Amino acid sequence: MNSKGALEVEIRTAIRRRGMAYQTEESYVGWYKRFVKFHGMKHPREIGKAGVESFLNHLAINLEVAPGTQNQAFSALLFLYREVLKLDFEGINARRAKERKKLPMVLSRDEVRQAFECTRQGTPHLMLCLLYGCGLRVSEGLRLRIKDVDFSNSCIWVQKGKGGKDRCLTMPENLSDDLKRQITRARIYYEEDEADGGSKVYVEPALDRKSGGGFSKSWHWYWVFPSARRSKDPRDAVRKRHHLLEGAVSKWLKKACCDAGIQKRVTAHVLRHSYATHLLQSGVDLRTIQEALGHSNVKTTEIYTHVLHAITGKARSPLDDL
Repeated sequence: MNSKGALEVEIRTAIRRRGMAYQTEESYVGWYKRFVKFHGMKHPREIGKAGVESFLNHLAINLEVAPGTQNQAFSALLFLYREVLKLDFEGINARRAKERKKLPMVLSRDEVRQAFECTRQGTPHLMLCLLYGCGLRVSEGLRLRIKDVDFSNSCIWVQKGKGGKDRCLTMPENLSDDLKRQITRARIYYEEDEADGGSKVYVEPALDRKSGGGFSKSWHWYWVFPSARRSKDPRDAVRKRHHLLEGAVSKWLKKACCDAGIQKRVTAHVLRHSYATHLLQSGVDLRTIQEALGHSNVKTTEIYTHVLHAITGKARSPLDDL
């Protein structure tokens, strides 16, 4: 294996040792590859600080990438030099890009209702309703396991959400039957896998080892929203059943909004924003909403008050008083 291939293995190992998300692993490795390609396939040790600065400047000036993308590249290179190569990263003449503070796009209650009425019944309808009804991130909804749906307490458990935090959410009453039907559909996939050499889903390796490999084969750890086909896990090349992809959810929502005639740029995250804003409208306090969304700081949640003031007319225009 050449040195660059060996370095990629070191990056992946360092990320997995720290328990970072697989998406982060892919992103950081991707930036490492773009970085060395930009510098003619030199080793990062040879490139040095000046090379880091020129690459970041290239992204900002020549490619005009978004501030968030610039900061992602900065974080990836910071990790590469500090955590993998154990080199000093101080003195780099490149600051993190300043991201523009954006107010969240929010759907009205009528728009949410219209979108859901235009959503295909079954899994698409349930998933979109669940994202709005519990304020879930798309990844959190897709990664729900059978054990996370607690019918006896009417709760949805989010395990290791953003920042590795767990939280418990109230299950919408009118989704209980739909969730039971979805779990019945998931059970069919599980039994098919069992008949075809045994079921297996992704479970963190250390946790799975503690169970003697039982968790990854257990019904309780199976996905609520399994994909239609099994495929090889890129982390260990073992054939497993994965959950649905985020792209499928985006397509369902885009079609629903188009059919409903909603003239807004709606992403799945907009359902989460709408959930928070509609709770505020209903008089739920900010602290409770912060906990439901899994925000570390209440200031992150306060952004919804700006939207609410505009919607409710608290920030009334003086033009209306003339």
